[in-house]
Amino acid sequence: MAAPDLTTLQDRLGCHFRDEKLLALALTHPSFSRLGCDQPQHNQRLEFLGDAILGLVLAWELCLQFPGLQEGQLTQCRAKLVNRHALALRGRALDLGPLLILSKGEEKSGGRNRPSALADAYEAVLGAILLDQGFETVRSFIQRDFSEELKNLETSPGLENPKGALQERLQSTSNATPEYQLISAEGAKHDQSFECAVFHEGRELARGRGKTKRLAETAAALEALKLLQAENSPLLGHRPPD
Repeated sequence: MAAPDLTTLQDRLGCHFRDEKLLALALTHPSFSRLGCDQPQHNQRLEFLGDAILGLVLAWELCLQFPGLQEGQLTQCRAKLVNRHALALRGRALDLGPLLILSKGEEKSGGRNRPSALADAYEAVLGAILLDQGFETVRSFIQRDFSEELKNLETSPGLENPKGALQERLQSTSNATPEYQLISAEGAKHDQSFECAVFHEGRELARGRGKTKRLAETAAALEALKLLQAENSPLLGHRPPD
């Protein structure tokens, strides 16, 4: 079987391999094997490595984006991003299917479009980038590739609507609704960080940070709920800025 042309894929990845054979190995399905070889001739080892680096980088990003979430909530958020279906879609977006190196039987049975094969190849490509280009390159690629999903991942799966939950909690004892105010916006336009505060009856309950104003408001609501759930939690006495 002729090796696929990987130039276009490398353009999509934003990096060009020093050892292109490593990228070809990432695309080699376990159904394709070469007899008499001592070393594995498929992508499972690279998939293992890619899975680990993907989990690390996304855990890092989630901890930065949601400082108020606990370990269990962060784990659920990460699971949303890296489930088999989501990774298969990423493999399709990179058009990995036509590049997969498969056995004839696997190809005849639809292996190029199989979600598991695409998801595994996507993770294997991440592993190949790490080995060939280093940590910073693969981290930058993952950040770019998941930027929209991270931006839109506004809440923890365990608490689907923190702002609504906070309003319901407060209105059980008061008719006043919580109000959100932007405190600050920092950084370049393409990489801003926002801080918002939530107020109730003129008193600040909590603050939160995020990469969009909406995420910052969500983080503030989560922090306020955490404080209100603690026994005898004092409300901050700050007044909203003029």
